[in-house]
Amino acid sequence: MKLFTPSSSSSYLNLLFHSLAILLLVFTHANSQSQSQLHDQEHAILLRIKEYFENPPFLSHWTSSNFSHCSWPEIKCSDDDSVTGLTLSNNSIHQTIPSFICDLKNLTHVDFYNNYIPGEFPTYLVNCSKLEYLDLSQNNFVGSIPRDIGNFSNLQYLNLAYTNLSGDIPSSIGTLKELRNLQLQNCLFNGTIPAEIGNLTNLEILELSGNPMLPPSRLHDNWTRLSKLKFLFMFECNLVGEIPDTIGNMVALERLDLSVNDLSGQIPSGLFMLKSLNIIFLSRNNLSGVIPDVVEALNLTIIDLTQNSISGKIPDGFGKLQSLTGLALSINNLQGEIPQSIGLLPSLVDFKVFSNKLSGTLPPDFGRHSMLKTFMISDNGFSGKLPENLCYNVQLQNISVYENHLSGELPKSLGDCSSLIDLKIYSNEFSGSIPSGLWTFNLSNFMVSRNKFSGELPERLSSSISRLEIDYNQFYGRIPKGVSSWTNVVVFKASKNYLNESIPRDLTALPKLTTLLLDQNHFTGSLPSDIISWKSLSNLNLRQNQLSGHIPDSIGHLPVLSQLDLSENQFSGQIPNLPRLTNLNLSSNSLTGRVPNEFENSAFETSFLNNSGLCSDTSALNLRSCNYSPPSESKDSSWSVALIISLVVVACFLALLALFLIIRFYRKRKRGLDRSWKIISFQRLSFTESNIVLSLTDNNIIGSGGYGAVYRSAVDGLGYVAVKKIWEQKKLDKKLENSFHTEVKILGNIRHRNIVKLICCISKEDTMLLVYEYVENHSLDRWLHRKNKSSSAVSGSVHHAVLDWPKRLHIAIGTAQGLSYMHHDCSPPIVHRDVKTSNILLDDQFNAKVADFGLARILMKPGELATMSAVIGSFGYMAPEYIQTTRVSEKIDVFSFGVILLELTTGKEANYGDEHSSLAEWAWRHHQLGSNIEELLDREVMESSNSGGMCKVFKLGVMCTATLPSTRPSMKEVLQVLLSCEEFSKGEINIGHCDDDVPFLRNSKSEHKLDIDNDT
Repeated sequence: MKLFTPSSSSSYLNLLFHSLAILLLVFTHANSQSQSQLHDQEHAILLRIKEYFENPPFLSHWTSSNFSHCSWPEIKCSDDDSVTGLTLSNNSIHQTIPSFICDLKNLTHVDFYNNYIPGEFPTYLVNCSKLEYLDLSQNNFVGSIPRDIGNFSNLQYLNLAYTNLSGDIPSSIGTLKELRNLQLQNCLFNGTIPAEIGNLTNLEILELSGNPMLPPSRLHDNWTRLSKLKFLFMFECNLVGEIPDTIGNMVALERLDLSVNDLSGQIPSGLFMLKSLNIIFLSRNNLSGVIPDVVEALNLTIIDLTQNSISGKIPDGFGKLQSLTGLALSINNLQGEIPQSIGLLPSLVDFKVFSNKLSGTLPPDFGRHSMLKTFMISDNGFSGKLPENLCYNVQLQNISVYENHLSGELPKSLGDCSSLIDLKIYSNEFSGSIPSGLWTFNLSNFMVSRNKFSGELPERLSSSISRLEIDYNQFYGRIPKGVSSWTNVVVFKASKNYLNESIPRDLTALPKLTTLLLDQNHFTGSLPSDIISWKSLSNLNLRQNQLSGHIPDSIGHLPVLSQLDLSENQFSGQIPNLPRLTNLNLSSNSLTGRVPNEFENSAFETSFLNNSGLCSDTSALNLRSCNYSPPSESKDSSWSVALIISLVVVACFLALLALFLIIRFYRKRKRGLDRSWKIISFQRLSFTESNIVLSLTDNNIIGSGGYGAVYRSAVDGLGYVAVKKIWEQKKLDKKLENSFHTEVKILGNIRHRNIVKLICCISKEDTMLLVYEYVENHSLDRWLHRKNKSSSAVSGSVHHAVLDWPKRLHIAIGTAQGLSYMHHDCSPPIVHRDVKTSNILLDDQFNAKVADFGLARILMKPGELATMSAVIGSFGYMAPEYIQTTRVSEKIDVFSFGVILLELTTGKEANYGDEHSSLAEWAWRHHQLGSNIEELLDREVMESSNSGGMCKVFKLGVMCTATLPSTRPSMKEVLQVLLSCEEFSKGEINIGHCDDDVPFLRNSKSEHKLDIDNDT
């Protein structure tokens, strides 16, 4: 019997088809309802996030009526419109991340980069079970990375850089098997780096740079098993020991940065065998031995081995690197010649081998086959000529070949090198004339001293030149008439040439000129009687010329002149009123009259020699006495002599009587004074309490501050001392007086070249006198900001003058050395509390000396610590936590010093802004906005040659003024950065531009800078 007939079979199939269609329709409807429900739920969660962040303006488009949240810029959705990505970077968020963010069940991508999110690492994000990408960099997170970080099992990208995370990096991070990119740079880690990172077999990028507080550690051998790793960045991580030989197993490695560590030993031969490698940074370590001979890493574009102890020769194999753009081998012990093949490299842009022991002639093809920009070979033993084609492609910007044995004429092609900015070829044996075009291009530094160049100075000179140094050559002729157009010249050195005729008046019109050396030439005539604009001139040397006439009175009006040498000329007449000079030489002239009182001491004993017409009442100058007159030849001479003798006898009697009365009065007063004053001395004194007390007159006041007036007192042996008078008319209780004396003794025993020396303390019951060394050049405040302030009775001779950048950097370093000493080398550490430009004094060489150290502490009365009256400081310099809590730590000095760095780089005052803001807040705002830093710098001193250094110091100032004390570097760390800036400046390493990184302050989102000119 048949169960199914054809007709019944057809009916069954129709029934089955209709049933399936109904089921599909039901399923589709249910799925659509589910998707709609999920869409509604996610929309509500997003609006809840907006409300949690207090409805910020940047989320104003997140509204309930705007239902297409997948079109919002901050949201990324899957194909079925489920939220998978949330990006809220760069939005100044100050709240913690809400835990309900993980209610977005399909979230794979979370980005909160560059906000102000506080608190500890949000461990609840582990509830975002599908999370693959997490960026929390550049926020204010504190604490340590949690041990359960390994629970983020799907994570492929983790960025916690530029936060305040500290402690260990947990070993559990090695369980994130899917991780491809790990960025932990520029944090505050001070624990261990786990070897377990070597278990991350899929890792392609590892960035740990800028963690100098890590304990010394070696590169783990098992890390070299990371066969997929492309980028390994461990700049400034306190690495020690040798680079593992097995680094040659990292076959995927493309970029390696291990610079600024303490690595030692030889460079492993396997490193230069890695076929994928294109960048090597090993600068500023202690590597030794020779560079491996065999080079098979043919994709290398940058090699930087600067500042190690590497010896041997430059490998011939480097000549095979057709993609090489930058080769930096400076400050090592390399010997031998430069391989000829390096001059043929087609991609070479930057070549730096200065400060080695290299010799021989230079490859003649340098510059012909590549777009060469930087050629630095100074401080070696090279001989022969400069390559003819250095600027063949008109890209060359920097020639630095000084201190070699190079000779011959300069290549004629340099006369067409319009790209050139820096020319430093001094201390060689070059001869002939300077190619005419060189004088007129956009050069900043024209330094050709100590060669055998000849010819006349050009009528036209580039307006951008700031340093014109042609001394010790054979130039002749006059200073050109167009000299008034040299408006940016800061230093002009033309000593020891054959320049002649008169010194033109237009030369006095250069407003930025600080140093003018024209000695040992053949100038004649008189000096210009009026000086147009030498407001910044500090050093003037016209020695050994044939100048005559009077010394102009206008020289006495130069506000910052400290060194003056007019010796071995034919000047006549009297010495005019001169500023208080540290070095003066007027010897071998025909000057007459009395030497001014301020120079009548042993410090100037050789300043006036061979001037038969000069006289002085002090024997220290070896001149005739001004009271001496030759005997008369008249017939009444005997009668005159008798009369004179009689008058002298009477005068002597009266003088003795007056002297007796004065001494009697003085002794009475001195006994009274001595009975009331006590002295605590910290060195052998050449004066008494009375000498100091009697000098405290209004005429001797040179300043005043929160603690009282400051006087200048003349004393034997020291010239002058500064006396700070405090607590007038406030009787001290015995406990406070004893405390004061104890603290003063501690300070008095401190000896540091960058701290104003405390000589002694003189006190009585209601007054304290602190006697300090006298610092002649006044305060940094007067030098930086006097132009912005009205003149005052205490301004003295200091008027506004431009401090060039090298001086500013030198002052910053000196100040940092003083603060670092007191913070790190004194026990217990001493906090200043009132660091500001007016408390930084400058000596005659512009060495910084920090004043008033310890005064804030020793003047605080018992019980003041917990009150706002205990806050001692100045607006614009005080750290926020100090204002709010009066809590004192070394970091409040770091904040104040950061403000000073901002003042030095911008020229603005600490209180720049309105009554609610300051320079520090202004700088932070611009940093957060990503402003062009070069536009913020002081245009009066910024030049192309120093803009990179100024930018780095500006960024360091920003980091020092961070809101959270824990994020500020220590003064020891700050000093290291400043010293590296100065070291690079002197060593001719180009430390980069404003977009380059600086320790403590980098942009974690930007591509990692691997530029040959950066500060590594």
